[in-house]
Amino acid sequence: MRNSRGSFGHEEESEEINLTPMLDVVFIMLIFFIVTATFIKEAGIQVDRPLTTTADKQEDAAILIAISEANEIWIDRQERDPRAVRGIIERLHAENPKGSIVIQADAESSNEMLVIVMDAARAAGVPNVAISSEDDG
Repeated sequence: MRNSRGSFGHEEESEEINLTPMLDVVFIMLIFFIVTATFIKEAGIQVDRPLTTTADKQEDAAILIAISEANEIWIDRQERDPRAVRGIIERLHAENPKGSIVIQADAESSNEMLVIVMDAARAAGVPNVAISSEDDG
């Protein structure tokens, strides 16, 4: 028996767009962006860095160490004991051997604490240690 549209006994199939391949592509792109994203590391506290006019950019900072105005050492958002800094730096440097260390020392912190952190970094075998400052220009 023939219906009004000319087909023989079959209901007309609804035509739908299959969204599964598009969702697969979007999911793969999301995974790609998450894997390739560079995450900003923070030391854990806000530091008032001293001003300078001769600062150079440090692009590959893997370890950020902050020294507060009260001479507290902060690594990975936790306050650390000065005697434990070398071991922590060795562990973090082993995770990323090509990375460098950037020390963010507050303008009101003591030079003694800065020297302690720098000595610990050099004793841990990190060749590239930089001190962070604010650009005056």
